[in-house]
Amino acid sequence: MVKVVLWGGLTHATDGQAELDLPVRTIKDLLTHLEASYPALAPQLKKGVSVAVNGQIYRDAWFAPIPEDAEVFVLPRMVGG
Repeated sequence: MVKVVLWGGLTHATDGQAELDLPVRTIKDLLTHLEASYPALAPQLKKGVSVAVNGQIYRDAWFAPIPEDAEVFVLPRMVGG
């Protein structure tokens, strides 16, 4: 299980749960699990989110591994330059 922290307004779709323990191994697993378990997150996931694993932000890195002891944050996609 990986502890995942939802950041910003994403908790509205999880009944206020900001921390989730999820059985995921990759970023794709994470996003698939979130959408299946919390359908209200689907619109935001389709717009895009950023995933930080141990302080490194991944965007569209579907198969990046997530170690079990990793610190994982999911946040609305950051845009800008």
